[in-house]
Amino acid sequence: MRASRRSTSARPPPVNVAAISGPNDAVLVAAAQRGDRAALDRLLRRHYDRLFHVCRRLTGNDADAYDATQEALVAIVRGLRHFDGRSSFSTWAYRVATNACLDELRRRARRPEPADGEVLAPADETDVATAVTDRLTIDEALAAIPDDFRAAVVLRDVCGLDYAEIATVLGIPPGTVRSRIARGRGAVADRLRGNPATNPERQIPRP
Repeated sequence: MRASRRSTSARPPPVNVAAISGPNDAVLVAAAQRGDRAALDRLLRRHYDRLFHVCRRLTGNDADAYDATQEALVAIVRGLRHFDGRSSFSTWAYRVATNACLDELRRRARRPEPADGEVLAPADETDVATAVTDRLTIDEALAAIPDDFRAAVVLRDVCGLDYAEIATVLGIPPGTVRSRIARGRGAVADRLRGNPATNPERQIPRP
């Protein structure tokens, strides 16, 4: 049985800066494909935070984002031997993470909602009210738009991918990417509480 994820805070582990410096991705990928576990570990640590941020924006909460990130890392490890370098490793990793998130969203849709009165894990008591409020408002707006639009907007405005890269990640034509981003941004802008809804090109703040 899958353990409940609501009893503990689903925060990513601290990043060891020393582990992410050094050789570029192509060198680490080649070494990892040859079975170098240290290279694989460095590669995963280098990209963990960015993958988690993508998953956090797509799933809308830390618990599901943590699960999706773990699923993505497992898929990356299993599929690395088939990575052929036609795209950058980061673009390929974003594609894996996006697919993991969409799978997690489908699983979440089949899970029962928490019972009334269920207590979730307490948040950090540090006074970060403004940042939390902004983040929750954006998350609520993102959660209200279709998954396809959300994925395109997050990959553009959170990850900074260009249209060609997003097309590769999502497996759709660049023209469709542009349409989804424009419509997704417009929908998000319409739902942002206390913000003008007249500018569909308003970007989502990076985490």
